[in-house]
Amino acid sequence: MSAHRLVNLLPKGTKDRLKGWRKRVRLAYMRHRHGFEPGGLMTALRRVGVKLGDVLLVHSSYDKFAGFLGKPSDVIRVLQDAVGATGTLLMPTLPFTGTAVDYVSRSAMFDVRRTPSQVGLLTELFRRSPGVSRSVHPTHPVAGWGANAEEILAIHHLAHTPCGHGTPFARLLEHDGRILFLGAEIESMTFFHYIEEVLEPSMPMSPFTAGEFSLQSRDDTGTVLMSKTRLFDPSLSRRRDLRKLEPVLRQQGAWAEMRLGQVGIILLRAKDVMEASKSLAAQGVYCYGP
Repeated sequence: MSAHRLVNLLPKGTKDRLKGWRKRVRLAYMRHRHGFEPGGLMTALRRVGVKLGDVLLVHSSYDKFAGFLGKPSDVIRVLQDAVGATGTLLMPTLPFTGTAVDYVSRSAMFDVRRTPSQVGLLTELFRRSPGVSRSVHPTHPVAGWGANAEEILAIHHLAHTPCGHGTPFARLLEHDGRILFLGAEIESMTFFHYIEEVLEPSMPMSPFTAGEFSLQSRDDTGTVLMSKTRLFDPSLSRRRDLRKLEPVLRQQGAWAEMRLGQVGIILLRAKDVMEASKSLAAQGVYCYGP
């Protein structure tokens, strides 16, 4: 009889204790072989190219931090220290997984103070942190901290697409911002949705729904604000393939990457991502699969 079948014969309480023991053993191994402290994370951020004064949009997966010898709040503190008082730290705080169309069909009103982020532990912890603000948008709110946060997050609810002109993602480009992936893959890059709006006139298909959605949000004063926006077409969203950008960015020398323990770290400049996308589009290549 296999070990797996033997385990299945155990009482539930015993199986739960065994699972907990295995998790502790794995964590101890990761910390022993691949452990790093907050100072090591700061060193890695500097090596990959994060500088004081940067406007930095972060995508993260804390699941990859198994060897980290600190707390999730330490990661946020390091990121804030990395950009400093003259910089700005941003994180998407989307209130859903899946597609925006599915989410708005079943959701209650978005509340900027109370609706949790569903895109990772660090994003939810960041939005709750002192000095952090959150843009008002029913599907794609962004949390921000630092020198330019207030200006970058303002009037997000008035945009005609969730990440297009007038949103924090467009302003990331205006501020020559950078995009940092911590344990996350390039497929998570929300900034690309801004590029979709820019490229839409030249695309053979629209990435957006044909009709507008009228959606409500509650801001931090309790005021209800209205957004009239197109959302992302679910059928095309499922075909999005941002890996097509990687070879172009690497060829241009615009892809900075390293590994710290089990955490892959990638840093991209928003302007470089835009230029790579335009270069592909000029060849009739768009970031979607069959």
